[in-house]
Amino acid sequence: MKIILTIVAAFIFLNINAQRKILTYEIFDEINSTSWLYTQGAFRQAETENADCVILHLNTYGGEVVYADSIRTKILNSKIPVYVFIDNNAASAGALISIACDSIFMRQGGNIGAATVVSGTSGEKMPDKYQSYMRSTMRSTAEAHGKVREMRNGVAHERWFRNPTIAEAMVDERIYIKNIVDSTQILTFTTDEAIANGYCEGKAETIADVASVVAGDGYTITEYRPSALESAKGFLLDSALRSILILIIIGGIYFELQTPGVGIPILASIIAALLYFAPLYIDGLAANWEIALFVVGLALVALEVFVIPGFGVAGIAGILCIIGSLAMSMMDNDWFDFETVPTENILRAFATVSVAIVGSIIVCIILGKTVFRRRNALTRSIILDTAQNAEDGFVGIDTSIENYIGRKAKALTPLRPSGKVSIDGKTLDAITEGEFISKGAEVVIKSVSSAQVVVSKCEAE
Repeated sequence: MKIILTIVAAFIFLNINAQRKILTYEIFDEINSTSWLYTQGAFRQAETENADCVILHLNTYGGEVVYADSIRTKILNSKIPVYVFIDNNAASAGALISIACDSIFMRQGGNIGAATVVSGTSGEKMPDKYQSYMRSTMRSTAEAHGKVREMRNGVAHERWFRNPTIAEAMVDERIYIKNIVDSTQILTFTTDEAIANGYCEGKAETIADVASVVAGDGYTITEYRPSALESAKGFLLDSALRSILILIIIGGIYFELQTPGVGIPILASIIAALLYFAPLYIDGLAANWEIALFVVGLALVALEVFVIPGFGVAGIAGILCIIGSLAMSMMDNDWFDFETVPTENILRAFATVSVAIVGSIIVCIILGKTVFRRRNALTRSIILDTAQNAEDGFVGIDTSIENYIGRKAKALTPLRPSGKVSIDGKTLDAITEGEFISKGAEVVIKSVSSAQVVVSKCEAE
């Protein structure tokens, strides 16, 4: 009996451990910093839980190439097999990510392709140097899966698992592939077309369909769910938001320099700087010295504005420090060693900061000339834009002292030539017409000037 129970227990144990562990995660929005953070988190969890494979649930029209490239590199270098389920769309950057996966599964009616690089603001096609880089990236991603051997008419042949030319045709409309794409069209595959041309391993309607193909009947699925911190960090690392934060940082400093004291502009600038550097610092990109360089830059600009007349070395050095710190905090550099940082990342970082600073200067000038000089409900509530004219009865001194003109007073202090006099028990500031008058002498008030009386010594009777 014990032998039978032992065999049953061993059978159950082996079957439980035969269950393949599958981790899934979703990318349903545009490819951006958040997508990259979610990918990193999903792979960390997969490694921690010893998952047998990862299934990416994808539905996207594309996004930022820099983050798509990071995701595809992560997938290509993964020791854990990665499969993608295209739930309708894998366009542009989504196509690049999909091609990097070990197997592609698509919903009926889905699409993959159209990977031409376009401007994020206008949607216009970018210059050929950008297309050239994307063509190369798509081609090398397809080539990374290697070749397969197959028999044709009893003869062994090799072919690419993913045809690199097809991947390139998804970027460049000039590429012609017989019976696949005309030389005037960007290539986009439907599900059936992708299967026919080796860019899809099968149809699926759910994640469970994909799991049953890659793992059989014995599997367990765990879904990666990002934490609130990861979501917040992904939002703050968005390229567009970083540009806005730089605009607020520079704009806040500019408007603070236009007004006395410490107020809302500098507070907004400080908060924007914290939001800019915090996620980069947590992510290990912004080092302590880069943040310190930003503070030094601000100090140099303040020194130039408040202490040193004109605009010279300190101001220029301060601006360079600010630009350098904001840009270098975006890169994974080691001090001033950029050997491991791709050239395009360096150019992109400095271009982002420079454009944002130029934009902030333009916005500041426009706001300074329009919004803050126009009378409207907002400016009336925070800015005094009325004048108190003397002809309207507004004066800045006590006019009652004019009643003392012609009367005698007593010098309370020596007048050399200024001092104080007393009249009718009231002390007044006084000044002579140049003569010195001793304390206690009797004087006569001749006139009033700048809230003080002009006096002269009384002549002896």
